[in-house]
Amino acid sequence: MSESCCPSDEAIRKLSHKHRNVLWAVLLINLGMFFVEAIAGFLSGSTSVLADSLDMLGDASIYGGSIYILNRSARAKNSMALAKGILMGVLGLGVIIDAIRRFFEVELPHSDVMTVVGAMALAANLTCALLLLKHRGDDMNMRSTWLCSRNDVLASTGVIVAGLAVSYWNSRWPDLVIGGAIALLVLHSSWSILRDAAREMRQKP
Repeated sequence: MSESCCPSDEAIRKLSHKHRNVLWAVLLINLGMFFVEAIAGFLSGSTSVLADSLDMLGDASIYGGSIYILNRSARAKNSMALAKGILMGVLGLGVIIDAIRRFFEVELPHSDVMTVVGAMALAANLTCALLLLKHRGDDMNMRSTWLCSRNDVLASTGVIVAGLAVSYWNSRWPDLVIGGAIALLVLHSSWSILRDAAREMRQKP
């Protein structure tokens, strides 16, 4: 096989260095937004904002794990992808439980806080998605991190829509519906990552 068909060790090291820099950037962005949204979700009584904050925390953990396994074996990367999928599944179920709990509350969430924080989260998630976009096809590890970032863009958009809808209809239902939808999106991605990682592990002994 010619050298042109296989990346050199130097090319692999350069690619891993780029991955590390990108992953550190998106990790810090997500961790910062987790604290902002967790506080805002608690103070505003919003399920959708709280759901998005937990998604941010899950992604920060995922990006940290992705940094840890850089330059490790394909099996290690697939094992980490399995861990990512499990973590996302647990967080998604946690949000659904919270939405059910808030269903019995009568107080409306603060729609203005939801809209502003949702816009901040959307800007942060678009930045992360653009940083990860060109690396999504590099390997399983980077693909799973890009999926997380893509989901965050959709989730943050949902938070903004929920905030506007709560204000317009003076109802808590939009917040509960969007919060539940974010949870389902997280669960779907969890299943996708677990399925792909399991397939990779079966193909590579």
